[in-house]
Amino acid sequence: MMRFLTAGESHGLSLTVIVEGMPADILLSADDIDRDLLRRQIGYGRGKRMEIERDQVQITAGVRWGRTLGSPISLVVANKDWVNWQTTMSAAEADADESRVVRAPRPGHADLAGALKYHQYDIRTILERASARETAARVAAGGVFKALLRSVGISIFSYTTKIGKIVAEYAGLELSEVVARAEESPLRCPDGAAATRMKACIDEAREQGNTLGGVVEIVATGIPPGLGSHVHWDRKLDGRIAQSLMSIQGVKGVEVGMGFGCTDCFGSQVHDEIFYSPSASGKSPWGFFRKTNNAGGIEGGMTNGEPIVVRCAMKPIATLMKPLRSVDLSTKKPQEAAVERSDVCRVPSLGVIAEAAVAYEIARAFMEKFGGDSRDEILARYALYRETLEGF
Repeated sequence: MMRFLTAGESHGLSLTVIVEGMPADILLSADDIDRDLLRRQIGYGRGKRMEIERDQVQITAGVRWGRTLGSPISLVVANKDWVNWQTTMSAAEADADESRVVRAPRPGHADLAGALKYHQYDIRTILERASARETAARVAAGGVFKALLRSVGISIFSYTTKIGKIVAEYAGLELSEVVARAEESPLRCPDGAAATRMKACIDEAREQGNTLGGVVEIVATGIPPGLGSHVHWDRKLDGRIAQSLMSIQGVKGVEVGMGFGCTDCFGSQVHDEIFYSPSASGKSPWGFFRKTNNAGGIEGGMTNGEPIVVRCAMKPIATLMKPLRSVDLSTKKPQEAAVERSDVCRVPSLGVIAEAAVAYEIARAFMEKFGGDSRDEILARYALYRETLEGF
């Protein structure tokens, strides 16, 4: 069974990841993971914290000479800002210090619900773990899952489609061009004109002490039909992907394919007609193909051979430089919400985090379908499956 676990606080010593269920002999290097960690950090609208951190992963177990061992993989990402928080975030009781105690919960954050659940009057106990800093660990884990997917020809991309009310236009562009433009943009947006307006909108929000949300799109290519299952509700791949994306801090909505747009159309305008052509035509290795992909590559909880296309929406960040009204947890008197160092807009980094979430669910479904303890074993089983599909 493939799974991963993260540990660590925003201003703690480090973030730690344990990945279990990776087969042996998958090529994996720290450089592969570091590239995504860097992509997560950059982006217009990020705050001062990203000027301090220069995230790099240390692989401490499960990899030897650039290949996975089949045993649990341990990853560590150091928090450079730890030097400024050693007493506040110390594990030692003797270092207890109330100079950075937080009493006024921020509307929209985990502060109040977490304080009530865990009976904590110092909200720092909650916010340190609830912080989006944890997503650096998820991106590191995603680098491991992407390595597995690369070995079987599956790639995952993302780009920003909306920030605030500004919507990117990229219809008619090939995916390769969309991705290339996005990777060159500080907003990871493929529409240069829209990106300029997005930057102006972020600047306006910063001046107002406000924040902005938006939408990113994630696309996975090289996907065979049959990942996931229609048999049980908890094995439907679109459900799993939605859960993973919804677990990202600040995400409030997920769409697959046309998503909510389906509700505006007749069924004949939504469902992707099925065609067949011999695989020699290049249309599809297994002959069946679609001319549209409104389903986003998933039907009945299973991949149908088309690219997986999903979107997720992030709300504006809950930490505002001009704070909203709140209540002091100790005195119960009105007080402005706490202010922590934060970003204005985190949407550009959301795409990279979402790639990791989608990579995990696809990798998990792939391993459930094909199993195996080593790369060669998996590739042999996958090759046999492809032969079966081509002969269907």
